[in-house]
Amino acid sequence: MASRPKLSGIQRQVLALYRGFLRTARQKAPEERHRIESVVSAEFRENARNVDRRNFIYIEYLLRRGKRQLDQLKNPDITGLSTLEVNK
Repeated sequence: MASRPKLSGIQRQVLALYRGFLRTARQKAPEERHRIESVVSAEFRENARNVDRRNFIYIEYLLRRGKRQLDQLKNPDITGLSTLEVNK
């Protein structure tokens, strides 16, 4: 049985946040669930690609922002997730 490499604390937090978004998406309407899952997946992949892994301050900022968004999404009155695209 192959052992997985140990994850750092911040890596575990990121994975827990991702799983939290997916769990919360399951509680929404099916069409909105797929939209939430695709937005969350794209956002996490984008940040994994573009954020320097040693930039802990920015990663912690993204974690805090993600936790706030997740808390908002958990509200039963919230039906979906919106995105904001900024041209650079």
